[in-house]
Amino acid sequence: MEINAISGQIVNAAMMVHSSLGPGLLESAYEGCLVHELQKRGLHIATQVILPVTYDGIKIDAGYRIDLKVADMVIVEVKAVDKLAPIHEAQLLTYLKLSGIKLGLLLNFNVVHMRDGMKRMVNQL
Repeated sequence: MEINAISGQIVNAAMMVHSSLGPGLLESAYEGCLVHELQKRGLHIATQVILPVTYDGIKIDAGYRIDLKVADMVIVEVKAVDKLAPIHEAQLLTYLKLSGIKLGLLLNFNVVHMRDGMKRMVNQL
């Protein structure tokens, strides 16, 4: 499956989860439901993936965790905040750069309409 088709599946799944649950839950609830929805679609999902920082030629576990890595091609960061802030975008961009993955989706489920809680970001795509 190509990267745009995968991202389309992720967006569709996020909308289904949000339509079912609505805003106001914890990130962990949305993440778990999104994983389930994506797995039903046959996508390979890795959760809470350790992302080391390479410094001075060595890899250091600095506590970074990718919420979801879908099909080894897309990073998904799940949020449940009042409003996405520039730091959330910076976080996703950093994860894209450190991992070498080209596409990321920032999904904020604490919105009235899910379409208002989505941000697509690319790393040299």
